[in-house]
Amino acid sequence: MLRSLVGSEMCIRDRLNPIPRHEVFGIPLDEVPAGCEVAYFALGCYWGEERMFWNTDGVVNTAVGFMGGFTPNPTYQESCTGDTGHTETVQVVFDPSLITYDDLLRIFWEAHDPTQLNRQGNDIGTQYRSAIFPVDEEQQAAAEASKRHFQAALTEAGYGEITTEITPGQRFYYAEEEHQQYLHKNPAGYACDHRTGVSCSPNDV
Repeated sequence: MLRSLVGSEMCIRDRLNPIPRHEVFGIPLDEVPAGCEVAYFALGCYWGEERMFWNTDGVVNTAVGFMGGFTPNPTYQESCTGDTGHTETVQVVFDPSLITYDDLLRIFWEAHDPTQLNRQGNDIGTQYRSAIFPVDEEQQAAAEASKRHFQAALTEAGYGEITTEITPGQRFYYAEEEHQQYLHKNPAGYACDHRTGVSCSPNDV
C-alpha cells in the first residue's frame, strides 16, 4: 500500500556525513570545477541512474543523495522508510560547453517512467518519486517547459499524466559512501530500468 508523503512534524532528525572522493572521476563529490554547473534529478533507485549520468559525455562529477524532504543528513535506511520525506536523487555536475541542461532533461525524461506515482516498477514509496530540483529560475523554466512538451509525447503514446514534481530551493544531502558510485564498486548490482521508450526529441525541450 502506497503511503502519503510524511510531514515535517513527523520526520526523523539530523546527522552529518563526510564527503568522499568520486570512485570514477577521482575528485571530491562536492567539487564543481570552474565553468561547470549543477543539476539534480530523482528518477527511482539512484544506483543505476548515477552510472547513467557519469557515463554521459560532458558530465564531470556525480553523487547520490536525498532531496525534497525534511530530515537533515538522513541515512539510506531512514530515507527508505519514507519518514524523512526525501526522494533518492542524483547530483549531476556538467560542463555546459559540452552538454546543456536541456540535454540532461531529455536524458532524465527518457530514462524512467514519470507517470508512475511514488514508485518506479517494484521500487515502491515516496523515496522513489520522480522529481527535478532546479537551482535557479532558468533551470525551473526549462524543466517546466520540457515537462509540458514531454507530456504531449507521452499522451500520444498512450501514457497518463506525468507525476514529476519540480521543486526549487531544496538542499541536497549526500548518501553514505557505500552508495556512492555503487555500480562501479558492484558492477553486477541492482539497476532498474523503467524507460517508456517514448522519445523526448530536441524540439520537446
